[in-house]
Amino acid sequence: MSSTAFAGLWSSLPTSLTPWILDVIQSMGHTKMTPVQASTIPLFMQHKDVVVEAVTGSGKTLAFVIPILERLIRREGRLRQNEVGALIISPTRELATQIHAVFSAFLAAQPGSESPDISEGDSSPEPPRVESSNDAFPPPLLLISSNQSSPSQDVQRFLSTGADIIVGTPGRVEEFLLGKGRTAVSVKELEVLVLDEADRLLDLGFQNQLTRIITHLPKQRRTGLFSATMTDADALSELVRVGLRNPARILVKVQSKKSKTRGEGIDGKIEKGEIVEERRIPAGLQNFYIKCKASEKLVQMARIIEHEVSTYGSSHFIVYFATCACVDYFYRVLPDVLSGAKLHTLHGHLPPSARTRSLAAFSSSLAIPSSPSILLATDVAARGLDIPHVDVVIQFDPPSDPKAFSHRCGRTARAGRTGQAYVLLVGRESEYIDFLSVRKIPIRRHSYIEQDGSLIDRDEDEAESEDSKVNSFLQKIREKVTTDRALNDKAAKAFVSFVRAYSKHEASYIFRIKDLDLVGVAKSFGLLRLPRMPELKDANREKWKDADVNWETYAFSDKAQEAKRLQELVAKKAEKKKEAIAIRVSKRKRNTAWSQQADDQKERDRRKEKKDRKKKWLKSQQSANSEPMKEDPASEGDDDWDDLAREERLAKKVRKGATTQQDFDQQFADL
Repeated sequence: MSSTAFAGLWSSLPTSLTPWILDVIQSMGHTKMTPVQASTIPLFMQHKDVVVEAVTGSGKTLAFVIPILERLIRREGRLRQNEVGALIISPTRELATQIHAVFSAFLAAQPGSESPDISEGDSSPEPPRVESSNDAFPPPLLLISSNQSSPSQDVQRFLSTGADIIVGTPGRVEEFLLGKGRTAVSVKELEVLVLDEADRLLDLGFQNQLTRIITHLPKQRRTGLFSATMTDADALSELVRVGLRNPARILVKVQSKKSKTRGEGIDGKIEKGEIVEERRIPAGLQNFYIKCKASEKLVQMARIIEHEVSTYGSSHFIVYFATCACVDYFYRVLPDVLSGAKLHTLHGHLPPSARTRSLAAFSSSLAIPSSPSILLATDVAARGLDIPHVDVVIQFDPPSDPKAFSHRCGRTARAGRTGQAYVLLVGRESEYIDFLSVRKIPIRRHSYIEQDGSLIDRDEDEAESEDSKVNSFLQKIREKVTTDRALNDKAAKAFVSFVRAYSKHEASYIFRIKDLDLVGVAKSFGLLRLPRMPELKDANREKWKDADVNWETYAFSDKAQEAKRLQELVAKKAEKKKEAIAIRVSKRKRNTAWSQQADDQKERDRRKEKKDRKKKWLKSQQSANSEPMKEDPASEGDDDWDDLAREERLAKKVRKGATTQQDFDQQFADL
């Protein structure tokens, strides 16, 4: 069944929906149910635990939002001010905000209610409860994964509004239930627990937090696990731990018809038929891969964007990179090679407020092909985000977690729309295609894109004629990097982070660091010189040339950074000079006979002792007589100073070669 297929009208549900909820659904344009909604909603409303797996963009969010609303409406008794009725946990702040917005759209339309504030983390009070009949749902909801409110403020808002539905990420939910709100928040009457993107939540990164939360919740509840990629092994191994009881397994498959030649018939004619192909990506998605050299990845990415804009009028792109450092770096340098494009970034190291602004700016950007909007992101933007107008997804780096591949692709071709997805593969990475086919992710090869936009079929080893064009493109990146030393630092950091991420790829039998052309990767990153790292020890440097840069004068554009660099440079030179002097002194000592060294040390000790005696005598004279001090006639201080000066002059002559060590020893013996 394709992602555009429908499974009946909303009125065909065994249990009729509340009228105002049905009105909101239809106002959203959902005139019919999708397969996942038709399969999940009746079971969830009939007190069944569910494990739901369906492709991205298939309507999973409504499949749990509607049952939660209906169950809370149909409660016999109202929840108290400090009691929670439903808890939804998602792996990312962005997805939690999106779920909150869907709930808010329903609550804003309920009879006799004010429009709730759906902005993330708004610390202002939410609409008060309104008493109503069974066809209204007065309780507000609460988003606690907020960058604008603290855990203490979350608890205060909860108590002041009496929210029944809580949406949040694992860390904030744990703090809300077991930290600041342990004595204030009650979960005794919890009706529903939903884990959205459950396979991600069940990963090791969230395992401990999730276990503590679920242990704290009552066993008499309904639990739903929702994801686009949750294999039987994934789900069954965790069902006991998350507390599901006799769950209903719902697997919504996408199937597409594919022509196939069957063979020669009795009359000698070729018989053709159709086979049904199962896939874990939307039916409206065209999935491609492009083979190229490591040094050509950035060039191909830019040409894919140009090709999609000029050929299909595409205006919204998401480009996925392996690490946050890669996103930061390419965000700074790509404007020089993608003229007119509007770039946005989204990754886990951005402050929460910056992530919110960036996602909102990209989502609300106008569809203008002459000025495409491009979101540079990591896998933090791979799951659950519903941005309907994304035309093209480009995977600059294949994901370290293979399950993330279909999630990335699923940011386009959502809810029955069409879309394109590309992944760039280098060398033996083409074996990844067979790996994807086993996971039921169909993908076809796309021709290599030339500079003039023409398409050619060639292997990456046949690109010698392309080198000059690629080098010209990458030279623009280098020129940009030379304008600011900070860009060079970002380039090196991005390259190192990519290499480390690549070496930890879960499909390590395909993505092997020793088979990767790291010099080609460095070219694609526009590096001015190769960093010192073990992985580059055996790299082939024949095709590498450092940029012509004076590293002493290569400056930061930021004045404070540059001042600090110059200060460190002066200190470093002084330290090197000090070390050089120490080395020369050490060499001179090593080259001097042991007996001579002993005599020299005795002489130094004798002179030091005489200087100390002189200081003591002068001090005693000063305290005994207020008149101007007179030197002890027997003092040999002046002679000592003359001897020291003479010795130093003779030592300098020896170092310069003006006299010999033997002459020095003879004259020194006379002192």
